[in-house]
Amino acid sequence: MNRYKVGYFVGSLAAASINRLLAKALVRLAPSELEMTEVPFRDLPLYSYDYDANYPPVAVEFKRSIAAVDAVLFVTPEYNRSIPGGLKNAIDWASRPWGKNSFTRKPSAVIGTSPGKIGTAVGQQHLRSILAFCNSPLMNSIEAYIQFERGLITEEGVVTNRETEEFLRNYMAEFQGFIERVYTVLPRPS
Repeated sequence: MNRYKVGYFVGSLAAASINRLLAKALVRLAPSELEMTEVPFRDLPLYSYDYDANYPPVAVEFKRSIAAVDAVLFVTPEYNRSIPGGLKNAIDWASRPWGKNSFTRKPSAVIGTSPGKIGTAVGQQHLRSILAFCNSPLMNSIEAYIQFERGLITEEGVVTNRETEEFLRNYMAEFQGFIERVYTVLPRPS
């Protein structure tokens, strides 16, 4: 099996985000073939094409961090039936300027948690549409809409429900297999 570097985005900027807890759990449950690293985006200014000729250093470093990984995982809440504005801003920075889209041919997956019964289903569908436009091969199955309950994931990222833990472990194994399949068809970035 090949090893892959996976950059993950936590869609919420909140320090106590339940999606940050989910990300910690996914890192713990990922197969050993996946090297997980967070791609931070908190300090990016609001994107404008006025920056395209001269990206600020924080945006240059952000794009470098995406270039350094083989795949991306989005762990995001749902805000107003969509994704958080900060995450959309980060995607806009990464996909610009024209012809320098950081997500082109980079395998991706989407997951999220919410206290609501449908988890982050609607927000994830919106994110999938954005990633499709960004030409990112997207793992469409299995889908994961996690209903968060207090105590489901500890601060250390330990999942306390056995079925949820097994589901998330399987999700990460499926993602590893998806990355492998994408790179049997598309050339892996050098």
